[in-house]
Amino acid sequence: MPQLARGVEQEAAADFLRLRAIHHIEFLTGNAKQAAYFYRAAFGMKLTAYRGPETGIRDRVSYVVEQGHIRFVLTTPLSPDSFEAMLLSRHGDTVCDIALEVDDAAAAWRETTRRGAQPARLPQTVNTVTRASIGTYGDVIHTFVECQNFAGTFLPGFVSQNANDTVSRPVGLTHIDHIVGNVELGKMNHWVRFYEHAMGFHLYQHFDDKDISTEYSALMSKVLAGGHDRIKFPINEPAQGRRKSQIDEYLETHRGPGVQHIALHCRNIIETVTLLRRQGVEFLKTPPEYYRDLADRVGRISEPLDQLEELGILVDRDDEGYMLQIFTQPVQDRPTLFFEIIQRKGSRSFGKGNFKALFEAIEREQARRGNL
Repeated sequence: MPQLARGVEQEAAADFLRLRAIHHIEFLTGNAKQAAYFYRAAFGMKLTAYRGPETGIRDRVSYVVEQGHIRFVLTTPLSPDSFEAMLLSRHGDTVCDIALEVDDAAAAWRETTRRGAQPARLPQTVNTVTRASIGTYGDVIHTFVECQNFAGTFLPGFVSQNANDTVSRPVGLTHIDHIVGNVELGKMNHWVRFYEHAMGFHLYQHFDDKDISTEYSALMSKVLAGGHDRIKFPINEPAQGRRKSQIDEYLETHRGPGVQHIALHCRNIIETVTLLRRQGVEFLKTPPEYYRDLADRVGRISEPLDQLEELGILVDRDDEGYMLQIFTQPVQDRPTLFFEIIQRKGSRSFGKGNFKALFEAIEREQARRGNL
């Protein structure tokens, strides 16, 4: 059973990082220009900033796309001998940095490394912006960003782009709800302790293999929260099963731990998913049987059940309300990173009642790929 951990008041006392928000997520990709077009045309994000040779940056190009409070940086290394090129070759398109806005980046770096975090980049200040990074699971880093006094475009080194973006058709996405990481068997508790001790997060919820299982496979998950519970990082590891789990497939094809999916919150999931489908985003399919007793399982909801079934949207309820969610197909050729679209109506949980339906849908896709 999922368990809620200690309250926000206790967590706030441990918030020595003084986390403000997720500043941005940076992706490594083989062709940032084309990736930026995909996120604009499919997800409706707006192109806002760019850096590259034309701006004096010789070793990479980066495009910044945004919607609501969601900000993605899409980066392609230009040198085949760079560390980023090595990561791209190993993992394919992948999340490399979950950047966190803080009051004092240098202080956050000093305290987390004192508590055992591995330093990735030393504190550096450019044009009033201070940044410093630490390592986390796999090759993912956290960059602390202190930028309250910066008046330029995004971050130093970037220039503004396309005030009138005719490609972007927004779909109502508002903010990042949570970011899920996959780690090896036996490593989940190691990274839970890392977030608790090095970063002052607390255990928000956890699920075991009885909560998250199908006939063939299972996984375990613990959710860490920080920044007054505004920032949530579930950590998954595989559990023993009859066949290869989705986490095993991820670790094999990604060649190591990394970000599995990013949950994007929206104001109206029916409108958002309708627009995303129209713009070419592909979602996992939910069988009709899921909806036969949905009203009995979740009680009264505001959304028409026939529209939820038509779109394949899942629903779950907890003691505080309900939530609606749906998951995309992987957004690159390797079956690794995908997105969740979520709308919360009071619920603070993660869709425990949908786990079986979701993982059976993922297993159907694994079977098609010959990886189950």
